[in-house]
Amino acid sequence: MKDRNKPLQGRTALITGSGQNIGRAIALLFASSGANVVINGHQNREAIEKVAQEARDLGSQAIAVIADIGDPVAVQKMVDVSLETFGAVDIVVANAAIRPKQAFLDISIEDWHRVINTNLSSAFYLARASLPGMKAKQWGRIIHISGYDGFTGAADRAHNVTCKGAIHALSKALAMEFGPYGITANTVSPGTIDTSRIPEDYPNLEAKYQLLRKMIPLRRLGTCEDIAEACLYLASDASSFVTGQVIHVNGGSVLLSCHLPSDEI
Repeated sequence: MKDRNKPLQGRTALITGSGQNIGRAIALLFASSGANVVINGHQNREAIEKVAQEARDLGSQAIAVIADIGDPVAVQKMVDVSLETFGAVDIVVANAAIRPKQAFLDISIEDWHRVINTNLSSAFYLARASLPGMKAKQWGRIIHISGYDGFTGAADRAHNVTCKGAIHALSKALAMEFGPYGITANTVSPGTIDTSRIPEDYPNLEAKYQLLRKMIPLRRLGTCEDIAEACLYLASDASSFVTGQVIHVNGGSVLLSCHLPSDEI
């Protein structure tokens, strides 16, 4: 019988973009829940090595792997390293993404393909590399991190919004095809989350946060841990009859009749 305090005991989880913010919170919660974790980043090795050590301090086994998730060869190599180290990749969380703010007519063909590749194609690469092992074990969890603008729309981020909506469609397709093998595929859609941001890229951020706190029904912003808890549920056996679904973690934002003015954050 599994320890209820360690619902992921014996599992291995790979979380992309886990050097900071939401990805880090997911990795550390998974680690404290008993999973081996693979920490991924694109460039900042120091950041992912730090998170890996934090996971080890929680009693987990952890490795840090630099890989460009927009490169299918790099993604396959990352999964291969994970398999060589832990013998399995049971859970994957496609979290890493970029969010450039650009008016639609300012989006170049190159911009479009860069965002699509990083935010959407990367999830395909990750699933394609990890599903054979999950299928062989007859157990697996695929979790995609989307965003509520993928369901409500937002100005000046057409490429990102397209990816956020499409990534849930990918969850549904995988759920249908791989359900017979004990594999689930779901989406977590965060609302406005209080994360570390580069101040120059987000002017007047605190003023915008104050406005949002007044408008969100729960009267607070989300935390990285809120998203991690939803992912833990989807990664565990507790969600074994849940697949092809989206969990909106937004404090009730989508209940509002108008779109929250958060397209800039």
